[in-house]
Amino acid sequence: MTKKVLGRIDKIDFPKLDMSEIDVKIDTGAYTSAIHCSQIREENNKLYCIFESKGHPNFKSKEIAFENYTYTDVKSSNGHKENRYKIKTDVVFFGKTYKINLTLSTRDDMRFPVLIGRQFLSKKFIVDVDLENQSFNNQNK
Repeated sequence: MTKKVLGRIDKIDFPKLDMSEIDVKIDTGAYTSAIHCSQIREENNKLYCIFESKGHPNFKSKEIAFENYTYTDVKSSNGHKENRYKIKTDVVFFGKTYKINLTLSTRDDMRFPVLIGRQFLSKKFIVDVDLENQSFNNQNK
């Protein structure tokens, strides 16, 4: 399988979350991928989330319920360990839909509401930090 080349940032779609052209940072230093979630609640064995951020106009959705979710420990770059919810959804790169695991995190103070980590990138993509928006600019390739 030929690997596609991604840059350090991009704009991607999350069709099941009804969000498109979402700014993402490609982070080979992070193992897991993370998405900003402004409101999370667990009720009757379902996880309810609202993906909304004042600083990111394309990043808004109605409340979405997940029946399948798990928990995972995520260690930050400073060594702090945090237990987070983890969901599975679809993401579109270069016009192709992939499955992705995302941990839910508060990223309101971050420039990018989504971080794409090595677990997703592995065996599919190569990252060239001199490039940007490779998937967004080449959606049908």
